[in-house]
Amino acid sequence: MQIITGIGESEHVTSMQHRAIFEMVIGDNSYILNKGELLEPELQSNNALKIRSGMLAHHGCISEVAPNTYDEVAIGNGSQSMKSIDLVVARYTQNAETKVERTEWTVIQGQPVESNPVAPDYIHGNMQDGDLTDDCPVFEVHLDGIQVVEIKKLLNTRCFISQGNVMNLPYEKGTF
Repeated sequence: MQIITGIGESEHVTSMQHRAIFEMVIGDNSYILNKGELLEPELQSNNALKIRSGMLAHHGCISEVAPNTYDEVAIGNGSQSMKSIDLVVARYTQNAETKVERTEWTVIQGQPVESNPVAPDYIHGNMQDGDLTDDCPVFEVHLDGIQVVEIKKLLNTRCFISQGNVMNLPYEKGTF
């Protein structure tokens, strides 16, 4: 047996062990944590989405848009007279050689169609299983022609209440 939460003879705590602890505490699904501005999306233009501060938990990995800041994500152009759904994912990657891990916003463009668009597929990985890439879908961006008509949050907000009770709060659906 190896101690994880104590001082050992050498550095010994892995990110995988750390994430496993968070999965047990938070849950092993993906959530927006009740912190900051809850990663609230704000459309700046039909090509720019601002994501406000907050924290995301995905397979035990915690990522953050720092307080009092925002991330800006570029959205591709829609197609005239066509509809599509783009996915904004938090993409986890690990460099196989250096073992450096990171999370970045990535937009996966959907296929333009005349009606009934569907969201594109994404990388169904699991960093806890050793996958080097693992996407967490956070938003759907609905386009009608070249106009963004709706941004849907895909994750529940996880709120922690006193004495260990946990609650999921659904995001209020609607348009901006």
